[in-house]
Amino acid sequence: MSDRPDSKDSRRPAEGSTARSLALIAAVAVVLVAAFAYTAGWLTPGRITPAKVVNGLAPPGGPALGFRRNHAKGICFTGTFEANGAGAALSKAPMFAAGSYPVTGRFNLATADAKAADATVRVRGMSLRIVAPDGSDWRTAMIDAPFFPVATPQAFYALLQAAGNKSDPDAMKNFIGAHPEFAAFGAWAGSAPWTASYAQERYNSLNSFVFTNAQGEDHVVRWSFVPAQTPEPVTPDALKQRGADFLATDITDRVHAGPQRWTLIVTVADPGDPTSDPSKAWPDERRKVQAGTLVVNAIQPEPDGPCRDLNFDPTVLPSGIHVSDDPFPAARSAAYSVSFNRRTAEDKDYPHTPPEGAKP
Repeated sequence: MSDRPDSKDSRRPAEGSTARSLALIAAVAVVLVAAFAYTAGWLTPGRITPAKVVNGLAPPGGPALGFRRNHAKGICFTGTFEANGAGAALSKAPMFAAGSYPVTGRFNLATADAKAADATVRVRGMSLRIVAPDGSDWRTAMIDAPFFPVATPQAFYALLQAAGNKSDPDAMKNFIGAHPEFAAFGAWAGSAPWTASYAQERYNSLNSFVFTNAQGEDHVVRWSFVPAQTPEPVTPDALKQRGADFLATDITDRVHAGPQRWTLIVTVADPGDPTSDPSKAWPDERRKVQAGTLVVNAIQPEPDGPCRDLNFDPTVLPSGIHVSDDPFPAARSAAYSVSFNRRTAEDKDYPHTPPEGAKP
C-alpha cells in the first residue's frame, strides 16, 4: 500500500486436501485487497474502520515499523511521461497535452513484510506521480492483476472475516461459494505466468475514473501501463532459486543499461459496462487510446529515495480527472492516511541507510 503523503496529501478449490490452496489464495487476496480499505460510514464504525483494517495487515510478528503497512517492499524510480497529445481528446488534464512531464514512482510488492523474498509475493505493483507545469499532479497506484477479487465493500469485509477465521476451516470455502466473482481472481493467482522482472509487467488501474475533456464531455475509463519488454514466463520454482531481492536487482541493472518504457493505454467504457465493480473486466473490444509513454531512467533504493515520502493516493487528481461511482479509491485514500500517520511516527525505526550492497 503506497501511503505516504507529502505536502499535498495527503482461481476454485475442491474439498479436503485443498485447504492449503484455499489458505494460500486467501493470503494473496487479503494482502492485495486490504489496500482497498473501507472508509468509515460504509459499515458501522463499531464493526470496521480504516484503522482496524490497517491493524489487520500486520503479520504475526507485528508491522515493519516505519514502512508502509502494505506494499511494504519497493524501490524508487524517476523518469518522465512523454504525452503524445492523444489523451487530450478524453481529458483536459495538463499532463495529456503533448509534452514531457516529470515522474516519481515506485515498483513494489503486495506484502506487509518489508523483507519478504520476491518469489513469495504474487502481486506486483507500480505507483506513479506525474507533475504538470502548473504544479498539479496525477497519482495512481496499480497492480499486475487484471481485476479485483471482490465486487463490493460488503464482499471485501466478508473476505477479511473469512480469511481471519482460524476457528472455522470452511470459512474461506463458504466465502468463495457466496462470492462467485472471487473465482476469477483465484484462477489468476494460481495459474497466471510469473515473470522475473518489474519491466515485463503490465500494471492496471482496476478502478474506474471519469475523464473530462475541454468540451466538457465525460468518459468513464480505466488505464494500463503496458511494457515495451516482452514478458518471459518463469516458473515459481525457478524464481525461488534467485536471490530474495532479484526484482530490485533486475530493474536496477536494466535501467542502468538503458531507459525502460511502458505505453499508457486508456480504455473507455461503453454504456452499461460495470464502472463500480473492479472485479469485472471490460470487453477487449472497447475503445483504447494510447496516450503516451512512461520512461524510467533512474532507480534509487527506497530508504533515501524520492518515493519514500510520497503517498500514491488515487484520489489526488488534476483537473480533467475525477473519481467515478467506484467506491474503492476513496476507501484506499482513508487507509493510506492511517498508515502514513503511523509510519511517520515510527521514522526513527526506519532504516534510512540503504542495505549493504544496494546499487545507487
